[in-house]
Parts: sequence; structure tokens; C-alpha cells
Amino acid sequence: MDDRDVLTPAGRRDLTVRELAHRWWRPATVVLVLTAAVVWRLVAPGLGAPPNLEIATAATFLAVLLLRNRWAAVVPFVVVAVSDAVLGNTQIMWFTWSAWAVVGVGAIFARHLTGPARYAAAFGVGVGGSLWFFAWTNFGVWLMDGMYPTTLDGLLASYVAGLPFLRTMLLGNLVLVPLAAVVASLVERAEARAVAGAGLHAAQN
Repeated sequence: MDDRDVLTPAGRRDLTVRELAHRWWRPATVVLVLTAAVVWRLVAPGLGAPPNLEIATAATFLAVLLLRNRWAAVVPFVVVAVSDAVLGNTQIMWFTWSAWAVVGVGAIFARHLTGPARYAAAFGVGVGGSLWFFAWTNFGVWLMDGMYPTTLDGLLASYVAGLPFLRTMLLGNLVLVPLAAVVASLVERAEARAVAGAGLHAAQN
């Protein structure tokens, strides 16, 4: 499987909207995973799931790999916007949303990777995204929430209090983001078989 993927015209690696419409299974998979990410964010607290166990990072990585388009970076915005409309926003909303934005932008650099490089990128996004989210949102809590004094000791206390949340998010993403890479590869293989089968059928007729 080359970095253009099947059916992509030579000389261009990104997929157009028309090509994605032809390969409807790619956006369909993204929509399913995106829906799951929103639903999970809404129901996870009621199910007793560990705080910060999220699938938005994995959903973003999968969307970027399948859609092969930088606009897939908006996936985390969709997840948090739809779920926040139900859950309500917090005082640090802009820190949360901008943290997801950086995760989305980081994921687009992996959209043309294949093979071991793709899984290495999945590991990097899982670890880097979790650490960045922890660092930036806890800084926001310290700066705006009023829970901690606006001193260096207060900032350190905010980070220490957030460590359990970081652990959950990090462990989850170390499993879910590479799993997203596996799902993308499976979709691509199914696509390649479908294209090969269609070509064989056309040749026989």
C-alpha cells in the first residue's frame, strides 16, 4: 500500500470530496467513530468510567488517516462542541478546546504515513496528546478556576492534583490511538480488495 492509497490520482496524496464520496466507507467509518466519541463523553460519568478516559484523540487520529485531509483535524471540535452542548461548558473551556485543537493539528502530520511509521505516529499522538492536554488544561485550571493560589506553589498543586487524570488518559490513548491505526489499515485493506474485485469483474466483462 503506497502513501497515495488506492484510487488516488498520481501526483496527489490528499483525497478530494468526490473521491471520499466514491469511497463512502471511509467517511461512514469516521461518522460512526465520531458518534461513539460523543456518546461516550456523555455517558462515561454515569457508567463509572475513570475520569479522562476518552476516545476523542483516537477518533481524530482515525479520521485523519481515513479522510487523508487536514480538515479531519476538526473532529475533536465536533466531539467537544456537541457533548458540551449537553454537559455545559466550564470556565476553562477555551483551554480545553485549544488543547484538542493542537491534538488535531498534530494528527494531520501522520495522514500519509503507512506501515511501522503509522504506528509510531499513533504512539506519539497518544503520548504527546495526553501530556499536552494535561499540561495546558491544568494550567488553565490554575489560572482561571480559583481553586489554587496564583503562585508557583499553586501551579504545582494543580499539576499534582491532575496526575490521576493524566494516568487514565495516557493509558487509554496508548491502547486506543494505535487501535485507531489498526482500524484504518483494515478499512484500507477492505477497500483494496473491493477495488481489485471490481477491476477483475470489469475485465471479465
